[in-house]
Formats: sequence, C-alpha cells, structure tokens
Amino acid sequence: MLEGANGGRLDVAAQSRIGAGPAQRLENQDNFLTIDAAGRASYLAGGAMQSAQVDGWPPGHLRLAVMDGMGGHGHGREAAETVAAGLLAIPACLDVDTLTRYLEGLHFRLQQRFDDLHEAGPRPGTTLTMLEMPATGNPLLWHAGDSRLYEITPRAATPLTVDHVPATVLAMAGLLDEAAWWRHVHGSHAPQIAQAFILGNTLADPARLDDGLFGLDAATLPPWLRALPDRRAIHLRIDAAYLLATDGFWSCSDPAEFVARWPRLFAGGDARACLDALFDEMAQHPPVGVQPDNLTAIVLRVGGSGIDETALPQSP
Repeated sequence: MLEGANGGRLDVAAQSRIGAGPAQRLENQDNFLTIDAAGRASYLAGGAMQSAQVDGWPPGHLRLAVMDGMGGHGHGREAAETVAAGLLAIPACLDVDTLTRYLEGLHFRLQQRFDDLHEAGPRPGTTLTMLEMPATGNPLLWHAGDSRLYEITPRAATPLTVDHVPATVLAMAGLLDEAAWWRHVHGSHAPQIAQAFILGNTLADPARLDDGLFGLDAATLPPWLRALPDRRAIHLRIDAAYLLATDGFWSCSDPAEFVARWPRLFAGGDARACLDALFDEMAQHPPVGVQPDNLTAIVLRVGGSGIDETALPQSP
C-alpha cells in the first residue's frame, strides 16, 4: 500500500481503450495521466503507453487526470496528449489557487501553440478532470468539460462534477429546473460541450466562444448544484471508490441505467478489480444504444484490506 492524502492508504488503477463493441472509432483521442506517490508517471503518447520518473516529486503526493480530446474540432488526440505532457511539467500543488494558476497558464500557452499550428482550422480542445492529492490534507478537484468524477458506494454512484454542457448553461440562466437538468445531463447524452481545455468556453456568454476558462462555483451554479464547484477540496470516504472517466461510459440511450450498475461492479474489489469489472461490463453487457466512443477511466480507493500498491495502467 501507499501512504497518501489524509494519511490514507491509496490504491489506483487506470486504463484507456479505443472503445468497446463492434463499432469503434479510428483512434483513441482520450488520454490520462497518473503520477504515483513515488513520482512514477504513466500516460499515452501516439496511442501507446509511456512512463517517466518525475524529478523532485514530493513523496506521497499523487496526480490523477483524464482527458477526452475533441476530435470534432480536429487534432483531438494531439490536444489531449499535449495536456498530459503539460501536466507532467507542473510541480506538485498544495492548494486550488496555485493549481489553477498553473493550469490556466498551460491552457493559454497551448491555445497559442495550436493557433499558430492550425491557422486555417478550428482550435482543438480536450476535457480535463483531475485530482491533485497532497501527502497531507484533502485532495483537490479541478474540472473542465464533460468528463466526470464519481463517488461509488455500495448504495449509489454519485457524480461529484457538473458537466459543462448547454443544459448547464440553461440551468445557470434559470431556464431549466433541477429535474429537467438531471434528465438532460444524466438521463440522456448528447455530444455537445460548453467548455474545454485549450478550446475555451461559452459558459460566460452562450453567444460566443471566449478564450478563457470559466470555473463554475456557488455564485454561478443553480442552488441544487452549488455544492459541486469545479475547483475545490474534497473529502474521500474510506467506504467508497472514486472513478474519473471520460464520457464513453455514458454515451448511450439510457446513461442512468448503466451508471446504476456500478455499485455492483465496484463491490468489494480493489482498484484493478473495479476497473476490470467496468471495462468487462462495457464489452460483455454494453448499455442500450451505446455509441462508438473512447473509454478512459481511473479508479481510486482509500483504505480497506487487500489493497495492492498503486497499479500502473495497462496499454490500450
């Protein structure tokens, strides 16, 4: 086991695949990054597994992130890969403000890079949902896009992030109530996004794409979502598993039905067993109306017995 945030013992496993089922995309435009408590990093480059040792990484500090490159804007895989590489260069952060400064700096540098490289075409983008986990203190959540962080207990799978999608923009404007928002965001799925890393956002003004990133917080979210700001410290429960995932796992006709299976899939297993069960379920019993999409997930467990040392991700 590894000692980590909150003095807990951490178990992590990650995996990324091009998809599941007979209809699949031509390439994997997802990516991920894991940096374990000893500074060992894993990520994808050119669609293949890569590893690196991060010099000067503080013992016990972890970084976990998933990215979903936006292929509809071109160069989605490239965008996600550059963010994974950029995260490797950001030093370990101990508070949300510091992490935000580094990430916003990376966002604007990559915007300029892609604008210079692809002057004739739209700027690409990628989601970024990550946990920064100091050796002491609570983990830090940072989120942009529609990938998600879930807390999974034996009773329920609960989203801890708010999707940056048009339905959320409508809810912020008072045009969707709580029930309608949940139906749009968690009861169905549409390939639309209102904010992405590198690309920018339409959260502040739906009529135009702004270069900056817009962090949703208690002042901007509707009342029923105010407990879920994009950038915050979170508390990890010992009786729960945590899943960072891209939207291929709920790109289907009835996302709520598939998510409702997760407590059973995650019951009693270590991180690797939970991850394998999730991918096996996608392959053997896919949700109704599943769409071809890439699949990337990181599972984190804190404490408990029978948990192995942090697992390196498998190749896609």
